[in-house]
Amino acid sequence: MLEVRGLKAAYGGTEILRGIDLDVAEGEIVTVLGSNGVGKTTLNMVLSGLAPARGGDVRFCGETITNRPPGAIVEAGLIQVPEGRRIFPNMQVRENLELGSYGRGKANRAANLDRVFETFPRLKEREKQLAGTLSGGEQQMLAIGRGLMAEPRLLILDEPSLGLSPLLVEEMFDLIRKLNAGGLAIMLVEQNVVQSLEIASRAYVIENGEVAMAGSAASVAENPELRKTYLGL
Repeated sequence: MLEVRGLKAAYGGTEILRGIDLDVAEGEIVTVLGSNGVGKTTLNMVLSGLAPARGGDVRFCGETITNRPPGAIVEAGLIQVPEGRRIFPNMQVRENLELGSYGRGKANRAANLDRVFETFPRLKEREKQLAGTLSGGEQQMLAIGRGLMAEPRLLILDEPSLGLSPLLVEEMFDLIRKLNAGGLAIMLVEQNVVQSLEIASRAYVIENGEVAMAGSAASVAENPELRKTYLGL
């Protein structure tokens, strides 16, 4: 579904991505792991057309999308839920969700809204509440719900557990597993190594803008270098 080959990106003269190779197949969860500053968010920005690629190729469902406009990438069905949620705090919950279908999914807006409210009953209870007054966990639900309104073929989740309590982190990973069980392909970009590897089928570890480890989630989890560097074992 997603094929990334030799992807490079830079800010000014500073190279951030140094030749990333990555794949996501239909119906799987692939997790992209790494510390702050290694290029994970830059990768997401380039895939979504929000930052330019300086080299390499990105193909989505057989079509080249390298450096295409963000709107065209959304129309193709590659949807990102960005780090930090990026909701509209002075708009109602329902209005935030409806904006998710602005570029894709408009024809099925009512049905998709019902589906999101079924997935997130708390959002239904708060649909007329200003989004900025929601708790952190509810705001993350809203951000994901807004992404689902665009009928994604592949959903990129950038640090969905960031800033959540341990209990809400558990709920978030359960939700990701549930969405995937419904057939949605997910690229999960996270610092939460243990729980990400538990739900993913395959994993990539990025260091200094390059893929340092790749393979099945189980094999990456058992990699001695990962256990030493990220888990302290």
